[in-house]
Amino acid sequence: MAFDSLTEKLQNVFKNLRSKGRLTEEDVKTALREVKMALLEADVNFKVVKNFIKDVQERAVGQDVMNGLNPGQMVIKIVNEELVRLMGSETTEIKLQPGKATTVIMMAGLQGAGKTTTAAKLAGKFRLKGKKPLLVACDVYRPAAIKQLQINGEKQGVDVFSMGENHRPVDIAKAALEHAAKNGHNLVILDTAGRLHIDEGMMEELQEIQQAVEVHQTILVVDAMTGQDAVNVARTFHEKIGLDGVIVTKLDGDTRGGAALSIKAVTGQPILYVGMGEKLSDLEQFHPDRMASRILGMGDVLTLIEKAGAELDEEKAREMTKKISKAQFDFDDYLESMKQMKKMGGLSSILGMMPGLNAKQLDQIDSEENEKKMKQIEAIILSMTAKERRNPDLLNPSRKRRIAAGAGVDISEVNRMVKQFEQARKMMKQIPGMVGGKIGKKGKFKFPF
Repeated sequence: MAFDSLTEKLQNVFKNLRSKGRLTEEDVKTALREVKMALLEADVNFKVVKNFIKDVQERAVGQDVMNGLNPGQMVIKIVNEELVRLMGSETTEIKLQPGKATTVIMMAGLQGAGKTTTAAKLAGKFRLKGKKPLLVACDVYRPAAIKQLQINGEKQGVDVFSMGENHRPVDIAKAALEHAAKNGHNLVILDTAGRLHIDEGMMEELQEIQQAVEVHQTILVVDAMTGQDAVNVARTFHEKIGLDGVIVTKLDGDTRGGAALSIKAVTGQPILYVGMGEKLSDLEQFHPDRMASRILGMGDVLTLIEKAGAELDEEKAREMTKKISKAQFDFDDYLESMKQMKKMGGLSSILGMMPGLNAKQLDQIDSEENEKKMKQIEAIILSMTAKERRNPDLLNPSRKRRIAAGAGVDISEVNRMVKQFEQARKMMKQIPGMVGGKIGKKGKFKFPF
């Protein structure tokens, strides 16, 4: 994730705080100097960092904290609360028009920020919520922009309105609204043109659309990998056309992520969603409290639960629950659990939301070697007969040799995989109800495989 480096640095600072029984004012100031450096290195806006550290320090050196039973934990709690406040405190939804009225959303942003893909992701999200979206191709300049929107719209099961490249974007927007009214679309998403940099022509075109049709929500898409530039872009767009919210893309990449921490403070506009991958389902609603928790290395189990609910096949999960409770977990189920893991973004995506794992540990877990091993396991299981997959106890040495030959691996790899499977089966027997529901009876998280 974008904040891996920041998370690791903050965890080291907090480890030192926890190790001290009592804290002096100087201890707190030293820790906050390190926090300040970590935030600046993560590309958080300088003024934002300055105000953040000032607010934390004022609270952290108060009598209640310094004389408390666990001052180190209290300082960490304050940092967490201030991070949440910095990013907007509350989760903000895109405001839709009441009842059956049509909502018009205009997407804006620079070229390369992922605006067209994000428009399709957003349309897919609202379609699942019962809306009937219409994607509108207003980018008549970038080669293949219209085709890209049509392909993505088709994948999302969403209609796309296009008039080709020979019409003005404002005329396309007006015609799209007439089309939406005739065809029962209650959400219109305008995919406007981006430029390589901010220019007056782009802003005038967006202003013209806003004047010609009633735009209810103007949303800016920014690329987290552009760092401070993303914040400057957001500020300029807000001054010129007025924004209702921001979507930050590529927050899963190798980036410092400071834009996500600065945008709300600099523009006053909330982050609505974050793009966490290239798949059309990889758009997460932005929760300031959960993001703060991730940044501080405390995990994000709630998002993991939601992801599990959206991606996993409940019927299959229920069947697997029964099998595990009766100790009937077989190789077919093992293969299915791997498929479900891939659906949720792979091992790193899942473990990145679990508390207590730092970036270095995740790097060790999610290496290319591990991906290769998962493919090898898949090949081994698929080299078994249906009978062998259903009954792991059938695997004798001669069968294992045949399976190894079929998968193109040494027999030792088959033995290793079988041993790992047996360990997984034992573990699952020990944790009843591990699969199936997403929250246990007492509100505890149940891991989805």
